[in-house]
Amino acid sequence: MKLHLVWIGKTKERHCGALIDEYLKRLTRYVNYEVSELKESSGSPDEARVIQMESAKLLAAVERDDFVILLDESGREFTSVEFATLIQEKQQQGIKRLAFVIGGFAGVSEEVKKRAQLKQSLSRMTLTHEFARVLLTEQLYRSYTLLAGVPYHKF
Repeated sequence: MKLHLVWIGKTKERHCGALIDEYLKRLTRYVNYEVSELKESSGSPDEARVIQMESAKLLAAVERDDFVILLDESGREFTSVEFATLIQEKQQQGIKRLAFVIGGFAGVSEEVKKRAQLKQSLSRMTLTHEFARVLLTEQLYRSYTLLAGVPYHKF
């Protein structure tokens, strides 16, 4: 199974970018992945238009057979072990690619929400999109080390 991380906008905060890069580098030992950083829609003061434009980009970035997990504040929360179990279950089900989607500052359209097979919340607290990327990549790395029996995660 492959991972596809899809998000709107570049990671501008260099410390967040460095952490994301580090966890992605570590992930290469366990799984193939790709990252799609999609261009932010700028220039329009109309938030609804921004949502539609960015959502169209997100939908175009995922493939028909992808199992799409949308990071959303109203989504299901997982412990690290539960998250690793979810990944393992998707592998066992023969899912070819898990796509993790993070929308832009304005959110995502109903079409993106309907396309997602699962909505996941990383926290009940509000996180910046950049920090959500860090948290997601770290938890993906943690999940794969758990599944591999590597002592990164302490129970």
